[in-house]
Amino acid sequence: MPDHFPKFVAIGEALTDLIRVDGAQWLAKTGGSTWNVARAAAALGLPSAFAGAISQCHFGDALWQASQAAGLDLRFLQRLDRSPLLAVVPQSAPPSYFFIGENSADLHFDPHALPLGWQAECQWAHFGGISLARDPLAPRLLDLAEELHAAKIPISYDPNFRNAMGPGYLATFERMCRLAQVIKLSDEDLGGLLPDVAPEQALAQARAWNPSAWWLYTLGSKGAELLTPQGCWRGVPPPIDVVDTVGAGDASIAGLVASLLRQPSESLSSHLAYAVAAGTAACTRAGATPPSLDAVMTLQSLVSISACSQPTTVR
Repeated sequence: MPDHFPKFVAIGEALTDLIRVDGAQWLAKTGGSTWNVARAAAALGLPSAFAGAISQCHFGDALWQASQAAGLDLRFLQRLDRSPLLAVVPQSAPPSYFFIGENSADLHFDPHALPLGWQAECQWAHFGGISLARDPLAPRLLDLAEELHAAKIPISYDPNFRNAMGPGYLATFERMCRLAQVIKLSDEDLGGLLPDVAPEQALAQARAWNPSAWWLYTLGSKGAELLTPQGCWRGVPPPIDVVDTVGAGDASIAGLVASLLRQPSESLSSHLAYAVAAGTAACTRAGATPPSLDAVMTLQSLVSISACSQPTTVR
C-alpha cells in the first residue's frame, strides 16, 4: 500500500463506451471524462487517483485493470454490485449517443468511504462530466466540492457538455464555476449550456461568476486560450497528423493542472503551451489514450503563444 495519498484526485464518472462499428458489431471501450483526466495526469507524472464507483461485472473489470495500468491509486475506486454505466454510440458520423445507467454503480459512489486523511495531502481536485448531471450522485459531488473549497484545496472543472445536461444543469454550472480556480470551456460547451446567448455574452456571463478564476477556453484545431485576471494568451498547436480527437479536452485540462502543480513558478504562457501540447499529443493516438510525457515535452516547444486583447468565441 502506498505511503502517501495522491496529489491530484479527479472525481466523477468512469464508464464504458459501446460503439457500433461496421453496421453490426459493437466495440466496448473504457472511458469517462473525469476518469480520462485522472489517467492523463498520471501519464504526465502527477501522482493521481480517480474517485468514483464502477460495477463488478466485466465492464468494471476492464475499468479497474485500465486504472491499475495507468498507475492510479486504486484506494479511491469503489467497486459495487450494481449495473455498469454505458454510453451507447450507434453512429460516429454524425455523432449520436445516449446513456444507459439507471441505478448504476456510479450513482452509489460514497465520498465518505474514501481513504481517511486523503484531503490532507490532496493538492488539487477535478470535477466535471455527466456525473454532475446524474442524481442522486450530483448533490453528493457538489457537497464534496464545497467541502474541498472550504479546505482551500484548488479545484478544476470541465462541464464537458452532453445532451443529458438539461436546463436544470445551469445552476450546477454556475455553482461549480464559482467554486473552481480553473475552468475549462469549449465552444461546444457554451453552445450547449447557453444556447440562446451569443458566444461573447455567454463567456462573459460565466467569467462574471468568478472573475479571479483561470479559464482554459479550447478551440479545437485552433488551439486554446488562457483567460486570467492578468491577461489573455492564445496557444496554437503545430500541424500534426490527427488520428482522432477523443480525449483531447481531457488531456488539455490535465496538462494545465500538471504544469501548475509540477512547475508553479513557470509563466502563464508556459502553462498554456503545456496544456495545448497535451491536448495535441492526445490527438496523435487512437481513443482516449493518455498522452506520453515525452510527446508533450516535444510539442510544447512547437506551440505558438501570443497575447490576445480579447477571447475568441466560436460557435
